Parts: sequence; C-alpha cells; structure tokens
Amino acid sequence: MTDFLSETRTAYDTVAAGYAETLRGRLAGSPWDRAMLDAFAELVGPAGPVGDLGCGPGRITGYLAARGLDVFGVDLSPGMVEVARREHPGLVFEVGSLLGLGQADASLAGALVWYSIIHTPPARQPEVFAELARVLVPGGRVLLAFQVGDEVRRIERGYGHEGLSLVAYRLRPESVEQWAVAAGFTVESRMVRAPEPPSERTPQAYVVVRKGLGSSSARQ
Repeated sequence: MTDFLSETRTAYDTVAAGYAETLRGRLAGSPWDRAMLDAFAELVGPAGPVGDLGCGPGRITGYLAARGLDVFGVDLSPGMVEVARREHPGLVFEVGSLLGLGQADASLAGALVWYSIIHTPPARQPEVFAELARVLVPGGRVLLAFQVGDEVRRIERGYGHEGLSLVAYRLRPESVEQWAVAAGFTVESRMVRAPEPPSERTPQAYVVVRKGLGSSSARQ
C-alpha cells in the first residue's frame, strides 16, 4: 500500500471511536452542511446507488439514507468501517480506497466526497478524479467538501489520541475544479463559507461537479 494510504488508514483506525463520538450530532448545528447535502440528495434523487466515499463512521451516510437515497459507505480505515456498521446496521459499508474503488464502471448515480480528498497528495488527485469518473454514470454528480487554503498540515494529536502521524492538505477550489474538468466533469456549483469557530479555522468549500453525458465509463 502507498505510504500515505497506510499512514492515513493507521491514523483513522486509531481515532475511529473518538472521531465518531466527537462528531456525533454535529450536523444538527451545521445548517450550511445540511443545505448542501439536501441539495445533493435532491439533485441525485432515486436515480440509483450513491457512494459516500470516505464515509468515516457513517454519520453522513445515515443522513443521506434518511433523505431517501440508496446510499452505501466506503472508507480506507477498517476501524471506521467497523464503527459505521455498528452505528448504522441497516446500511452497507466496505473498506476501499478512492484510488481504486471496488464498484463497476458507470455503476453509481452519485458520489459524496466529504472531506475525504484532503489526505491525498495533489500529484495523485488526478487519479482520484479519474476513478470517480469511472464509477459514475454519465450525468452523475459528485459533491466534494474540503478546507480551503494552501497549507500542508502534519497532524500529531486529535480525537483523544497523541502520537498520530497524518498529513492533511488545504485545497484551492480552482485546483479541485481543474482536476475534475480534466477527468471529464463540468462544474455546476461552488460555495465557500467562513469558518465556524471553535472547530474550524479555515474557510470551507463545497463543489458540485457532473460527469458529462457523453463521457466514457471506461477506466481512464
């Protein structure tokens, strides 16, 4: 496994239970998050399965399921998947990577990528977007959320644990959109909002992209 994938998996395995507890109920106090997720759910509708890719403990997967989507979760961390399965026993969760998803070509109507591209080095991001394009049907949509900036952060503590080793990349919306367009997507929407203290320190971005209706489903 690529070093950054192994590092990310180990870190999230370590913090899985604390992460789930810390973020439990946070959506109730995040109207912007709910608004974007609700818009995504309405845009995708009942057209087919939706992947919550980088689902963590499944909190957003459960939210989308409650809004009628046929949604499942994928996460790099087996520890996170274990927590998700325990907390949402009626939903499907599996271990997987954004760089090599287990889904068939053109099998998803939509994908949620909620703060899950932030640990991938920029040089590898085109591979992520090519994989998203592969698994989506023509016209399928992706909602991405991420922290805005140029900073590269080394995270060594969090969610009740010390001694972590995890890199997180702040990203510019323009860069994310360029990666998406290069993979055959069009940009439908971008919103950047101010951080909400005390948990956020940087602006937060939401970008919706749509796979072209004439795009091939074959692996790029």
